[in-house]
Amino acid sequence: MDLSDAALLLAAGLAAGTVNAVAGGGSLITFPALIAVGLPPVPANVTNSVAVSPGYLSSVAGSWRDLPARRTVLRLVPTAVVGAVAGTLLLLNTPARAFELVVPFLVLGATTVLAFQDPLRRLIGHPRDLGPRRRVVTLQAMVAVGSLYGGYFGAALGVMLVAGLALVLDETLARVSALKNLISAVVGVTTVAIFAAFGPVSWVAVAVLAPATLIGGYAGARLVRRLPPVVLKSLIVVFGTVIGGYLLHRALR
Repeated sequence: MDLSDAALLLAAGLAAGTVNAVAGGGSLITFPALIAVGLPPVPANVTNSVAVSPGYLSSVAGSWRDLPARRTVLRLVPTAVVGAVAGTLLLLNTPARAFELVVPFLVLGATTVLAFQDPLRRLIGHPRDLGPRRRVVTLQAMVAVGSLYGGYFGAALGVMLVAGLALVLDETLARVSALKNLISAVVGVTTVAIFAAFGPVSWVAVAVLAPATLIGGYAGARLVRRLPPVVLKSLIVVFGTVIGGYLLHRALR
């Protein structure tokens, strides 16, 4: 890796850390950057998952005070771990083509859910109108599916989590985003543990990207706390639409 490759990865890491904290989807910055410096697709995907994980941790540090009730958080962490393990094993042991075709529609679907959150709430009921058991089961299912996806290919994980969590949690978007950061961090740590042991990781690339995502993640989380809810929601919808369109274009090429 020469200096120009290192500079490209450094810039990509800073941008991705910020984007992940605000909306998710930063992997679509770092993944193409890793391909551009010469890594094959599978090693690039595995390396990317390891490298962006520190950014999720710094996002949690920047949004810790906005987390919902501790009981809610503690219930979701084991589900996120199990889902992430399943996703990483899926990546390491199965062909990627079929999943690649499904992923863009998952991303675009999640973005649509977030964009039309209020009409959907009127249709299925406001979170406070859901029964306690139904709310818990739905929340766990959404985290499980999102973590499975995150373990396999984490791009737009934040968009998917925000869209699902916002439907079933009677919380501000800033609090939902803080919970999204924590779940993303749990998924990230889990994937690091598995990919470090069994995946084809380029540790030189990780050494450049990881510190940059840490800085970007903390800065992005602090930015979220200052954004009005309408602006934050609009940013996430825009990111999700762009990411979903990009993934669809890649899958259908």
